[in-house]
Amino acid sequence: AASDVYKRQKKYFRKSSIKKIAEGNLFLEEINRINPKTFLEIGIFQGVLARNVCDLMYKNHGTNFKYYGVDIFETDEIYKNEIVPSLKINNPLKKFYFKYIKRYNPYSIEAVQDLLKVYKNNIQLIKGNSNQLLKDIQINNIDLIFIDGGHDYSTVKNDLNQSKKIISQNGTILCDDYNLSYAEGVKKAIDEFIKENGFKYEILLERFVKINL
Repeated sequence: AASDVYKRQKKYFRKSSIKKIAEGNLFLEEINRINPKTFLEIGIFQGVLARNVCDLMYKNHGTNFKYYGVDIFETDEIYKNEIVPSLKINNPLKKFYFKYIKRYNPYSIEAVQDLLKVYKNNIQLIKGNSNQLLKDIQINNIDLIFIDGGHDYSTVKNDLNQSKKIISQNGTILCDDYNLSYAEGVKKAIDEFIKENGFKYEILLERFVKINL
Protein backbone atom coordinates (compact mmCIF):
# COMPACT_ATOMS: atom_id res chain seq x y z
CA ALA A 1 0.00 0.00 0.00
CA ALA A 2 1.10 3.57 -0.60
CA SER A 3 2.55 5.42 2.36
CA ASP A 4 0.21 7.75 4.23
CA VAL A 5 3.11 10.13 4.70
CA TYR A 6 5.39 10.64 1.73
CA LYS A 7 8.91 11.90 2.24
CA ARG A 8 10.00 15.38 1.30
CA GLN A 9 12.64 15.36 -1.38
CA LYS A 10 16.09 14.91 0.13
CA LYS A 11 18.99 16.45 -1.79
CA TYR A 12 21.77 14.12 -0.53
CA PHE A 13 24.31 16.95 -0.93
CA ARG A 14 23.85 16.85 -4.71
CA LYS A 15 22.22 18.89 -7.41
CA SER A 16 18.61 17.96 -8.12
CA SER A 17 16.84 18.53 -11.43
CA ILE A 18 13.82 19.63 -9.36
CA LYS A 19 14.99 22.57 -7.25
CA LYS A 20 11.73 24.03 -5.92
CA ILE A 21 10.49 22.40 -2.72
CA ALA A 22 6.81 22.48 -3.78
CA GLU A 23 7.60 20.81 -7.12
CA GLY A 24 9.79 18.16 -5.52
CA ASN A 25 7.13 17.35 -2.95
CA LEU A 26 4.36 17.21 -5.55
CA PHE A 27 6.49 14.87 -7.68
CA LEU A 28 6.93 12.46 -4.75
CA GLU A 29 3.24 12.76 -3.81
CA GLU A 30 2.36 11.73 -7.34
CA ILE A 31 4.77 8.77 -7.30
CA ASN A 32 3.31 7.71 -3.95
CA ARG A 33 -0.25 7.98 -5.32
CA ILE A 34 0.58 5.89 -8.41
CA ASN A 35 2.53 3.50 -6.16
CA PRO A 36 4.65 1.73 -8.81
CA LYS A 37 6.67 -1.43 -8.27
CA THR A 38 8.62 -0.89 -11.49
CA PHE A 39 9.99 2.54 -12.42
CA LEU A 40 12.01 3.74 -15.41
CA GLU A 41 13.73 7.12 -15.32
CA ILE A 42 15.04 8.53 -18.61
CA GLY A 43 17.59 11.21 -17.72
CA ILE A 44 19.02 10.76 -14.22
CA PHE A 45 21.16 13.92 -13.76
CA GLN A 46 23.01 13.38 -10.42
CA GLY A 47 20.63 10.68 -9.18
CA VAL A 48 18.78 12.68 -6.52
CA LEU A 49 15.31 11.83 -7.83
CA ALA A 50 16.39 8.22 -8.36
CA ARG A 51 17.37 7.93 -4.71
CA ASN A 52 14.16 9.57 -3.50
CA VAL A 53 12.04 7.30 -5.71
CA CYS A 54 13.89 4.20 -4.49
CA ASP A 55 13.45 5.36 -0.87
CA LEU A 56 9.72 5.71 -1.48
CA MET A 57 9.30 2.38 -3.31
CA TYR A 58 11.25 0.64 -0.55
CA LYS A 59 8.97 2.24 2.03
CA ASN A 60 5.90 1.03 0.11
CA HIS A 61 7.06 -2.39 -1.12
CA GLY A 62 10.15 -3.41 0.86
CA THR A 63 12.65 -5.04 -1.50
CA ASN A 64 9.92 -6.00 -3.98
CA PHE A 65 10.56 -3.20 -6.49
CA LYS A 66 12.74 -2.49 -9.52
CA TYR A 67 14.25 0.83 -10.60
CA TYR A 68 15.74 1.27 -14.09
CA GLY A 69 17.69 4.37 -15.03
CA VAL A 70 18.82 5.42 -18.51
CA ASP A 71 21.31 8.24 -19.02
CA ILE A 72 24.29 9.19 -21.17
CA PHE A 73 26.21 9.83 -17.91
CA GLU A 74 28.36 12.33 -19.82
CA THR A 75 28.94 16.07 -19.71
CA ASP A 76 30.17 16.20 -23.30
CA GLU A 77 29.62 19.17 -25.62
CA ILE A 78 28.15 16.90 -28.31
CA TYR A 79 24.93 16.75 -26.30
CA LYS A 80 24.44 20.51 -25.99
CA ASN A 81 21.58 20.47 -28.55
CA GLU A 82 19.62 18.42 -26.01
CA ILE A 83 19.35 21.52 -23.79
CA VAL A 84 20.30 19.82 -20.53
CA PRO A 85 20.26 21.82 -17.25
CA SER A 86 23.41 23.62 -16.14
CA LEU A 87 26.05 21.07 -15.16
CA LYS A 88 28.23 23.59 -13.34
CA ILE A 89 28.73 23.10 -9.59
CA ASN A 90 28.86 26.52 -7.92
CA ASN A 91 28.93 25.45 -4.28
CA PRO A 92 32.64 25.37 -3.23
CA LEU A 93 31.95 22.74 -0.56
CA LYS A 94 30.39 20.42 -3.14
CA LYS A 95 33.30 21.05 -5.52
CA PHE A 96 35.74 20.03 -2.80
CA TYR A 97 33.60 17.05 -1.76
CA PHE A 98 33.44 15.52 -5.24
CA LYS A 99 37.01 16.38 -6.28
CA TYR A 100 38.95 15.43 -3.15
CA ILE A 101 36.71 13.20 -1.02
CA LYS A 102 34.56 11.23 -3.46
CA ARG A 103 37.04 11.67 -6.35
CA TYR A 104 34.47 11.25 -9.09
CA ASN A 105 32.34 13.31 -11.44
CA PRO A 106 28.86 13.59 -9.82
CA TYR A 107 27.29 13.03 -13.24
CA SER A 108 29.11 9.72 -13.83
CA ILE A 109 27.48 6.30 -13.61
CA GLU A 110 29.88 5.49 -10.73
CA ALA A 111 28.58 8.48 -8.75
CA VAL A 112 24.93 7.48 -9.23
CA GLN A 113 25.71 3.84 -8.37
CA ASP A 114 27.34 5.07 -5.17
CA LEU A 115 24.27 7.13 -4.25
CA LEU A 116 21.99 4.13 -4.91
CA LYS A 117 24.26 1.42 -3.47
CA VAL A 118 21.88 0.68 -0.59
CA TYR A 119 19.45 -0.57 -3.26
CA LYS A 120 22.03 -2.25 -5.51
CA ASN A 121 19.93 -5.44 -5.83
CA ASN A 122 16.89 -3.45 -6.98
CA ILE A 123 18.41 -1.09 -9.54
CA GLN A 124 19.73 -1.30 -13.06
CA LEU A 125 21.55 1.69 -14.56
CA ILE A 126 21.92 1.66 -18.34
CA LYS A 127 24.43 3.97 -20.02
CA GLY A 128 23.65 5.23 -23.49
CA ASN A 129 21.68 7.62 -25.66
CA SER A 130 17.95 6.95 -25.35
CA ASN A 131 17.48 7.52 -29.11
CA GLN A 132 19.32 4.27 -29.79
CA LEU A 133 19.05 2.44 -26.49
CA LEU A 134 15.28 2.38 -25.91
CA LYS A 135 14.59 0.65 -29.23
CA ASP A 136 16.40 -2.49 -28.06
CA ILE A 137 15.94 -2.31 -24.30
CA GLN A 138 15.07 -5.68 -22.73
CA ILE A 139 12.51 -4.54 -20.18
CA ASN A 140 8.71 -4.35 -20.20
CA ASN A 141 5.64 -3.97 -17.99
CA ILE A 142 6.95 -0.77 -16.39
CA ASP A 143 4.36 0.82 -14.08
CA LEU A 144 5.71 4.35 -14.27
CA ILE A 145 8.11 6.01 -16.70
CA PHE A 146 9.56 9.45 -15.92
CA ILE A 147 10.93 11.27 -18.97
CA ASP A 148 13.49 14.00 -18.29
CA GLY A 149 16.25 13.17 -20.76
CA GLY A 150 17.27 15.10 -23.85
CA HIS A 151 15.05 18.12 -24.52
CA ASP A 152 15.33 18.16 -28.31
CA TYR A 153 11.94 17.57 -30.01
CA SER A 154 13.00 14.37 -31.80
CA THR A 155 14.52 12.90 -28.60
CA VAL A 156 11.40 13.57 -26.52
CA LYS A 157 9.17 12.12 -29.27
CA ASN A 158 11.37 9.02 -29.47
CA ASP A 159 11.36 8.58 -25.68
CA LEU A 160 7.56 8.81 -25.61
CA ASN A 161 7.02 6.40 -28.52
CA GLN A 162 9.43 3.84 -27.12
CA SER A 163 7.96 4.19 -23.63
CA LYS A 164 4.54 3.26 -24.99
CA LYS A 165 5.96 -0.13 -26.05
CA ILE A 166 7.37 -1.08 -22.65
CA ILE A 167 4.85 0.36 -20.20
CA SER A 168 2.42 -1.88 -18.33
CA GLN A 169 -1.31 -1.91 -18.97
CA ASN A 170 -2.82 1.13 -17.22
CA GLY A 171 0.70 2.48 -16.66
CA THR A 172 1.64 6.14 -16.36
CA ILE A 173 4.15 8.30 -18.23
CA LEU A 174 5.25 11.41 -16.36
CA CYS A 175 7.06 14.09 -18.37
CA ASP A 176 9.11 16.98 -17.01
CA ASP A 177 9.70 20.52 -18.34
CA TYR A 178 6.47 20.81 -20.33
CA ASN A 179 6.52 24.61 -20.40
CA LEU A 180 10.26 25.19 -20.62
CA SER A 181 10.54 28.41 -22.62
CA TYR A 182 13.98 27.65 -24.05
CA ALA A 183 13.07 24.06 -25.05
CA GLU A 184 9.78 24.38 -26.90
CA GLY A 185 10.31 21.01 -28.60
CA VAL A 186 9.36 19.28 -25.34
CA LYS A 187 5.82 20.68 -25.37
CA LYS A 188 5.43 20.06 -29.10
CA ALA A 189 6.47 16.40 -28.78
CA ILE A 190 4.20 15.77 -25.76
CA ASP A 191 1.17 17.48 -27.36
CA GLU A 192 1.62 15.46 -30.57
CA PHE A 193 2.04 12.17 -28.70
CA ILE A 194 -1.14 12.74 -26.65
CA LYS A 195 -3.15 13.76 -29.73
CA GLU A 196 -1.92 10.88 -31.90
CA ASN A 197 -2.79 8.30 -29.25
CA GLY A 198 -5.86 9.87 -27.67
CA PHE A 199 -4.46 9.46 -24.16
CA LYS A 200 -5.88 11.17 -21.09
CA TYR A 201 -3.49 13.61 -19.46
CA GLU A 202 -3.12 16.11 -16.66
CA ILE A 203 -0.77 19.10 -16.36
CA LEU A 204 0.71 19.55 -12.88
CA LEU A 205 2.13 22.92 -11.70
CA GLU A 206 2.59 23.85 -15.38
CA ARG A 207 5.73 21.73 -15.29
CA PHE A 208 4.85 18.03 -15.32
CA VAL A 209 2.48 16.19 -17.65
CA LYS A 210 0.92 12.96 -16.41
CA ILE A 211 -0.20 10.72 -19.25
CA ASN A 212 -2.47 7.80 -18.35
CA LEU A 213 -2.39 4.85 -20.71
